[in-house]
Amino acid sequence: MIAMNVIAESIDYLVAHHTAQPDLDSIARRAGYEPTYFQKIFKDHVGISPKRLIQFMTVRYARELLNSGHSTLETSYAAGLSGNGRLHDLFVAVEAVTPGDIQHKGKNLTITFGLYPSILGNIVIAKTTKGICWLGFLVQESELHCFERIVNHWPRANVIRDDQAIIPEAKALLSIWNGQHDPSKKLKLDLYGSNFQIQVWQALLKIPYGQMLSYQEIADQVGRPKASRAVGNAVGANPVSLLIPCHRVIRATGIIDNYSWGSSRKKLILGLEAAR
Repeated sequence: MIAMNVIAESIDYLVAHHTAQPDLDSIARRAGYEPTYFQKIFKDHVGISPKRLIQFMTVRYARELLNSGHSTLETSYAAGLSGNGRLHDLFVAVEAVTPGDIQHKGKNLTITFGLYPSILGNIVIAKTTKGICWLGFLVQESELHCFERIVNHWPRANVIRDDQAIIPEAKALLSIWNGQHDPSKKLKLDLYGSNFQIQVWQALLKIPYGQMLSYQEIADQVGRPKASRAVGNAVGANPVSLLIPCHRVIRATGIIDNYSWGSSRKKLILGLEAAR
């Protein structure tokens, strides 16, 4: 776990500073390792070198995919039919938040949250007794930002920190993202959304691992071709990033932005999916 903590912190650092193009020596020195050894443990956990990861975290990659046609709705869904990476086949067990919980802003509700180090950086997971209700990442290497977002979402809930309590959900999340989860073991979610939001989230679940769609393509999929702006709002309202893969929606121009956890984190996730 010590090595994974180091990798997660290094990933968060790259997300925050990748535009400065940090070299291997500086990244390894910050982590407290000799460069050659650091590169070895980084590749063992992440699958690619730090330099290669930074290369993937570029707008150019997304634009190349769009220009080569990989982002069309037909291609993406066709690819998903025979793939193992479609999340909606691996988990869908949603426990709806009650109207009373929404009205009372979480009054008498206990929410447990914690951090889990991963190859995506430090993941933040919050859950109720029914399932995961919120999922995100560190922003600018700050835990406080995530805590404040959870509290703002459920201002009257009792929010407690327990990193150990969310380990089972974190491990299941990463196995789902890798397409290795046991379909018989459903990861429960505790979510609330409008009918339109749920339609959009269901469309996001159908985007195969390693593929991307535009907001307009999602609007077409849900039968609202003139509602691409509303689709964008629904994508942004997704409370469980990665599980519902809102990172796979980009602008039709290929620009990667409009992600709750920053465009750099979005580039990181898309880059890792492409590298795999």
